[in-house]
Amino acid sequence: MKTRSEVLSLFTIVCLLLAVAPAMADTLYNNGPFNGNIDAWQIDYGFAVSNSFTVPAGSNIRDFFLAYWTAAGNQMTSVDMAFGSTSFGGTYNTYGVSGSTLLGTNNFGYAIYQSDVSSGLSVPWSGAGYVSLQNACTAGGCSSGEAQIYWDENGGPSTAYENTLGSIPSEAFTLGGRTCGDCLPPVPEPSSIMLFASGILGVVGVLRRKLNR
Repeated sequence: MKTRSEVLSLFTIVCLLLAVAPAMADTLYNNGPFNGNIDAWQIDYGFAVSNSFTVPAGSNIRDFFLAYWTAAGNQMTSVDMAFGSTSFGGTYNTYGVSGSTLLGTNNFGYAIYQSDVSSGLSVPWSGAGYVSLQNACTAGGCSSGEAQIYWDENGGPSTAYENTLGSIPSEAFTLGGRTCGDCLPPVPEPSSIMLFASGILGVVGVLRRKLNR
């Protein structure tokens, strides 16, 4: 009887964990690793770069990671980003940049960083599209002489464009998020969890009495 009661207790714990387990973010699209030594394209004052991507149907884009060069090791603090069905399409919104990681210094003397652009990012999307960056800012400012932010060219599978030159090789970036958009159920409130636990424990008590007879 002891073994059966232990199994029932374990079943209760598993049910409670499933009730409150958070949903994990997925990689929705990856354009390949950074290169750092081929070339890079300005996304600061007056310049913009757009890259294509394809994500699963019903996705919600919540993370955007990119690799960039900066002339003086001056980290990017914000950037204007848009998602559209065509290159440079969509509405630009300003997003904060966090989690900058120094990847090293390249052969041209530029510092290379990887950063996460995800503050407030939540973009429902299905299938093909374009992500575009412009107006990057650093702690030093947002003008062309102060920002000097260049999106790393890695020649990944994306189709890419620069706003003054046209077609260019694509850049290093990754899109993260969830594949069912905002369809995830809300996290239960503590009172709901306690009610659920009480019900499970009540069932376990009844089963234990029957098993002990």
